[in-house]
Order: sequence, then C-alpha cells, then structure tokens
Amino acid sequence: MSRLAKRPIAIPAKTEITVSGSSVMVKGPKGSLQKPIHRLVTIAVGAEGVQVSPKGESLQSRALIGTYASHVRNMINGVNSGFSKKLIIEGVGFKWDVQGKTLNLALGFSHPVTMAIPEGLTVKADKGALTIEGFDKEAVGQFAANVRALKKPEPYKGKGIRYEGEVIRRKQGKKAA
Repeated sequence: MSRLAKRPIAIPAKTEITVSGSSVMVKGPKGSLQKPIHRLVTIAVGAEGVQVSPKGESLQSRALIGTYASHVRNMINGVNSGFSKKLIIEGVGFKWDVQGKTLNLALGFSHPVTMAIPEGLTVKADKGALTIEGFDKEAVGQFAANVRALKKPEPYKGKGIRYEGEVIRRKQGKKAA
C-alpha cells in the first residue's frame, strides 16, 4: 500500500473538492478539474483533508490508491498554482510563433507546421524558448510532448526541440580518413 496515500491530502483555502458518484471535481482560483474514479478506489473528503482508500484487498486496488492520490494532489496544485513546461528549439532556420490559438512552426520541412493550442493552455513564444502554462498537468505535458515529437533532438548536432534541462547524449560523427 502506498505510504503517500495513507496520509490525508491537505485542502488549501479557496479550494473545493466534491466527490459525486464515480468522479471527483476540484475547483480553485485558476479553474476546475474533473476526473473519473476507478471502481476499486474510494475518495472521501473529511475535516483533515482528502482520503484515498481501496474498496477491496486486491493487489490492483492497493496499487491504484497511490496513483489516485497523486492525481488528486496534482489537481489541487493545478487549480491553485498551475503547471508549466518550457521547450527549447535549436537549429538554423527553426522558429516558432503564436498567433491567436495556433502555434506556427518552421522546422526545416518543405511546409510550415501549425498546431492548435488546446483550451485552457497559454503558450508564450520567445526567440528560442516556448513556455506552456495551464492548470491541468496532463494537458500541459501532453501538448509539450506533441510539440517535441514534431522534431526530436538528434544526437549528432543536437538540432530539434527539447525540454529545458533535458540532456541529449551526443554521438561522434564520421571521422575523416
């Protein structure tokens, strides 16, 4: 059983948590999030906080309570402070800019690439950095992964799109004979 799920999750001020049927909803200053609950997990809101517990004693239900405790914790952090990911672009002629709700990228292909920015996310494009912010951790991470997947960093020169702080293992190129 997860040690983190045994302890109740503290509810900060200005945050409401409601459990109705098979879903949990968290409302805060930045927005509201809703997530379905697995049938083997129960979530209860008490005076000391949110308690996640298994419905039975099966191995799967004990494994899921740690996961759902992390989901609730991420939802609470998201509606209060939000999440952000930063991407770095490297390469000659590689650039991006935001126009309304679309992200336009020039990645060395024969055509420009456009991506629609999902609802609830804000994207800021600087010269070499792209900042993705939002209150849903899963949406922020998924959009950042989709942008990165368009042009992954290559190991010889390091060109492409990478996360800030990501280390690219460089390979040695061909040797001149």
